[in-house]
Amino acid sequence: MDGALSLSHSKWVCKYHVVWIPKYRKKKLFEGLRKQLGDVFHALAQQKECRILEGHLLTDHVHILISIPPKMAVSS
Repeated sequence: MDGALSLSHSKWVCKYHVVWIPKYRKKKLFEGLRKQLGDVFHALAQQKECRILEGHLLTDHVHILISIPPKMAVSS
């Protein structure tokens, strides 16, 4: 398997496409925070032992392709 990661007894490839949309799609919120959101998302992913493979910060929502270990739920 190309690009597979491994745990003690298994190999895995778990990639999820997550779309984060704030309530009411506040465009003003993203204007001021857009430059800092990328760093914040990467820091949060690193705390949870995940990797952000790709991400797009649009004017009112965020698309993230994230690699999550199978021992974790996507919602956490």
